Amino acid sequence: MSDSTTIKINYDSPKDLEGKLPSEVVVIPILNTPIYPGMIAPVVMSEEKYTSELDDYVGKVGYISLNLVKYKEEERSEEEDDSENKEFNPSIEFEADVFDEEDLDSIKSKDLYKVGVICKVVKKLKLPDGSVNLLVHGLKRYRAKKFVSDEKLIIAKPEVYDDILNHDEELDAYTRSVINQVKKLSEINPYFNEEMKLAMLNSPSPGALADLVAFSLSLDILEAQDFVETLVVKKRFAKLLVYLRREKDVADIQKKITDEVNDKVNKYQREYYLKEQLKIIRGELGLDDDDKSKEVKRIQEELETRDIPEDVLKVAKEELERLQNIPETSPEYNVTRTYLNWIVDLPWDKSSEKDIDIDEAEKILSKDHYGLEKAKQRILEFLAVRKIKNDYDGTILCLAGPPGVGKTSMGKSIAKALGRKFYRFSLGGMRDEAEIKGHRKTYVGAMPGKLLQALKRVEVNNPVLMLDEIDKLGQSYQGDPASALLEVLDPEQNKTFIDNYLDVPFDLSKVLFVATANYVGEIPEALLDRMELITLSGYTLEEKVIIANKWVIPKQLKKHGLKKEDFQLKTTVIKQLIHDYAREAGVRSLEQIVAKLCRIAVLEKVKRKSKKSKKFSPEISSLEKYLGPKRFSSEKLEKTLSPGIVTGLAWTAYGGDILQVESIPLLGKGFKLTGQLGDVMNESANLAYSYVKSILQEDEIKEKKKKTSKKKKENSEEEEDFLASHEVHLHLPAGATPKDGPSAGITMALALYSLANNKKIRTTLGMTGELSLTGKVLPVGGIKEKVLAAKRAGLKEIILPFNNKKDLKEVPERHRKGLKFYPVKHFDEVLKIAFPRKK
Repeated sequence: MSDSTTIKINYDSPKDLEGKLPSEVVVIPILNTPIYPGMIAPVVMSEEKYTSELDDYVGKVGYISLNLVKYKEEERSEEEDDSENKEFNPSIEFEADVFDEEDLDSIKSKDLYKVGVICKVVKKLKLPDGSVNLLVHGLKRYRAKKFVSDEKLIIAKPEVYDDILNHDEELDAYTRSVINQVKKLSEINPYFNEEMKLAMLNSPSPGALADLVAFSLSLDILEAQDFVETLVVKKRFAKLLVYLRREKDVADIQKKITDEVNDKVNKYQREYYLKEQLKIIRGELGLDDDDKSKEVKRIQEELETRDIPEDVLKVAKEELERLQNIPETSPEYNVTRTYLNWIVDLPWDKSSEKDIDIDEAEKILSKDHYGLEKAKQRILEFLAVRKIKNDYDGTILCLAGPPGVGKTSMGKSIAKALGRKFYRFSLGGMRDEAEIKGHRKTYVGAMPGKLLQALKRVEVNNPVLMLDEIDKLGQSYQGDPASALLEVLDPEQNKTFIDNYLDVPFDLSKVLFVATANYVGEIPEALLDRMELITLSGYTLEEKVIIANKWVIPKQLKKHGLKKEDFQLKTTVIKQLIHDYAREAGVRSLEQIVAKLCRIAVLEKVKRKSKKSKKFSPEISSLEKYLGPKRFSSEKLEKTLSPGIVTGLAWTAYGGDILQVESIPLLGKGFKLTGQLGDVMNESANLAYSYVKSILQEDEIKEKKKKTSKKKKENSEEEEDFLASHEVHLHLPAGATPKDGPSAGITMALALYSLANNKKIRTTLGMTGELSLTGKVLPVGGIKEKVLAAKRAGLKEIILPFNNKKDLKEVPERHRKGLKFYPVKHFDEVLKIAFPRKK
């Protein structure tokens, strides 16, 4: 069934209907707004729905009833159905399954509300598509007392009801309120027109007025059925006022939205027309161009005068043409203008480089850095090649070393020697790939990556770009920055680097990339393969003393406003200061400590301003007074080591260090490890335990074979298989520092052997080396750093793998002086060195 539309209002008096209504009536299910008494409206039924039985009935009787299809009606008792005031208010609930027109054939009487409207068929009209249009006139509300047929036609016995109407002042008030509400609504709702108002004024009764207004509102099925079932006219008016108020609120909001939209559209149109008129007036008067014309003209001039690649120029011209056609008020205008500004601001054809003077470069490197001869030599080689071949761009340097050894300042020196601009940005903690390759310009606030931002700032296409802390790159769901750097640091690919924002190629091959890292092991292998590694080792005590006198102290004096006559640190004091407070591989801690002493000197100078100035020159004995307790204890103060304690050499991201391995025997059996050891170090410790246990068992077998005397046998039984009869706890201080790697293998094995045989190790002996299960001593890394750490700690003898003997050449002669080295191939040699036989 289709929607019904009112075409006429007609009311019969109750007397006219007496004796006319049939005792049984056919029920037609409807799915939308019901037809109230007094309304004349069409009911359109398809050819399949308008059966021959229904046609015969309409022709004979001429009456039908219209009942809404219900969603759900709870069971009600007969007493509830036949209430005293004849109000029909069933409990109604929504259900998800509603009937549509295709389901009308399957609808039975149980699916219909019992209260509906009896209608008279005024006219029947057959339409060209086969459907039938019944023009019906609503007569009375009724209730189906009983459904007598539910087969081909739904037939019910009707009980007809009249409106319950009490004429009083309250009813008049309700009537006037409804009429006033409709008048207000007609001002904003075109449906309530003059014809509607006229029909209301001519309504024969208040009940008819209420039905007319209800039919004009968009009531849902539940509200419409509730309205049909309400016989008391006052209650009908009360509900109608609620519906009208709701309709008025919705109409007000709709009008407000429409007005806001119209205001915005009118504002934009007005601005556009005024700007166009202003542009024409300016042109006629010969005045300056507007802001948009100036911007377009400036960009156009930049594109014409700059040496920009053809493919980039083509894209830029297309965007410029698009910019000219976009209104300034459009968001796309700013996006396109920003994009074009980035293209013209990038240094496509600007470079800066002076002729390379190798002697001058060497002076610059020597002036800015002390030591680091290997790193300086490699940089000078690189500069020499650049001098001969200007387009040499096949090298990307990576400076690796502990903090404070001068990696960043080395990059600045390279830029100074090349006569290029220098720019540094940190990669530490970077987790988003877009930081490198930019965001697509479709995003709000999009911009290029840090590489193109750096080039825009330095305004040349061949600067020295330092990628600081490349070993601390992060990774997240937003992407992997390390993978994005693969293209940047590959000379074969970075010639056509495409940033996501620009989406055009930019040549990065002229840029000299210098990366820095503390720990090479954290750099992805594919990324490390694209760089040439230059290792910057830590400084020795002597080097730190020279650096302090030549660079650190003068820098801090200038920074704190002191003169040479105000501050002095003796060489002996500097050495003690480094030994007790600044043993790190670099000089950053040393610089901080000197700065603290300078602040103390300034404070004392200010306090003595009325007295004669006195030079601040602290003695060794007063260092603790100014700097607090010593940060590092001196191992040289320990004259002897207990059995089971051995000094090892370790490599850290901050340089070399010494590591004492401690072990003690306990009652019971087993092997316990502590000290935050990693997986590799755990395996190395267990391997050392197994190997030492096998040595002790071999010694026991040899002792038994001697069979010299009963006394010797008893002694042998007392000492046999020490590790098997004791629980051993092995610990590597400091417990809060994570440790890993195999280089402490021979150190842990010697500690266990020393404990099992109750023999002490010399305090001046240190060692490093990986131990195999068969006792072989395998090579390890970080020899130079470990030797320097041994030198700082005051060790005199060092055991190291035989295959690391060649690495000693990297240690300058002055640092090897005073140290005795023992290259070994097997652990047996370690035992002979640690426990020499008495002659």
